Amino acid sequence: MNSSGERVLEIHERLCRLYGCPVAYFHHLDPLSELISSLLSHRTRNADSGRAFKALRKRFATWENVRDADVNDVMNEISPVTWPEQKAPRIQAVLSEITVRRDGDLSLDFLKDMPEDEAQDWLEEITGIGPKTSAAVLIFSNLRKRALPVDSHHHRVAQRLGLIGEKIAVGPSHKILKAQLPEAWDAQQLYDNHEVMMFHGQKCCYFQSPACHRCVLLDLCPTGQRRRQISQTQQERKDHANPP
Repeated sequence: MNSSGERVLEIHERLCRLYGCPVAYFHHLDPLSELISSLLSHRTRNADSGRAFKALRKRFATWENVRDADVNDVMNEISPVTWPEQKAPRIQAVLSEITVRRDGDLSLDFLKDMPEDEAQDWLEEITGIGPKTSAAVLIFSNLRKRALPVDSHHHRVAQRLGLIGEKIAVGPSHKILKAQLPEAWDAQQLYDNHEVMMFHGQKCCYFQSPACHRCVLLDLCPTGQRRRQISQTQQERKDHANPP
């Protein structure tokens, strides 16, 4: 393995030691249910999207019922999420599009027989589904396929580590970051990678004021090294201006 690949593995292994791997899956949903859960979760706290998902399941016996319901009824049930007025019609439109594309069968179970790349392409042809959602459906659901979701925390950590360029957006980063990981890795290992990168963004590599001083990746992080050098220079100037 080349030095770049070794660095990626070292990052993964350090974060796994810190946060614990394998990480337990948080969902055991069928892929269609996972899709709805993912659509609800956009820009929403997990607790709130979880409440909205449970409310939908309690109110409507099937996803067909959600698809065919009055949009205001769906909107009321998902009120805990951000932008329910946008998500309710979007969810119904997605369910309708799947139904049409599957000749009346509202299910995504067939994806289990498709290669991961083909399954992601199929999902992303649906209006409103991008790389993060398609990857989430494949790996978070009970399909447990080899996919790599990238959320904002994962993306931020990857950029600061120099795994992707500063101008690479979240969408295009999915393929780049997955390609850096060993092809031999199974779904659990890809899931672990996403989770520990996300955890690190939440617990250490904050959007503002990252805690570089306690980061286990500091020696591997060009951003952290620059921040440390700037901090040292500022301290030296301060000491020079205020001698003991």
